[in-house]
Amino acid sequence: MSRRVPLTVPAGERGVLRLFALDMPREQVRFLRDEPAALADKLGLSDIALSHVDFIRPEDLGELGLSGYLIDGCGVPAEQIAPDRTYLAEREGPVIVVLSRAFGGAAVTLKPGSGVVPFASYTRSGTDWSGDAPTSEAALPGSGPAPQSPRAARARARRIGGGLFAICMILIALGLWALFG
Repeated sequence: MSRRVPLTVPAGERGVLRLFALDMPREQVRFLRDEPAALADKLGLSDIALSHVDFIRPEDLGELGLSGYLIDGCGVPAEQIAPDRTYLAEREGPVIVVLSRAFGGAAVTLKPGSGVVPFASYTRSGTDWSGDAPTSEAALPGSGPAPQSPRAARARARRIGGGLFAICMILIALGLWALFG
């Protein structure tokens, strides 16, 4: 099963992942995983960042499955996965998940070779940075202690250092007195 997957990647694309089924022998999958140039060639590219490509054998995911991997591991909203759950649950062969960052921000057109079957494209949910303004008095600007001047901070550090030195000297003197006294 395969559906239309956008194979044109615009420059600067972020947050999109593409799922490809690999219908080829294990040795060939292993070679693609180990050789970035081979994978790039199989996708019709000149270069690809393997650090942003995941090679997955669905049987290795156990109960999590491909759906869980995409939802929990990649941040794809469950409603995007819903139409593909059956395929994802039944897929037995290896797949690759290619993140937008694998293309280095460049505009590219993917031309998958034999054995690389485009299946789906998903948009990862971004971080929700919205929120209410802090309401705690401690979170308000200027609510902390007033900053010390550099001269006052040095004077305080000298007092603390002098006190620690005096305590150490007293302990040494007591140790010598107990030993020789």
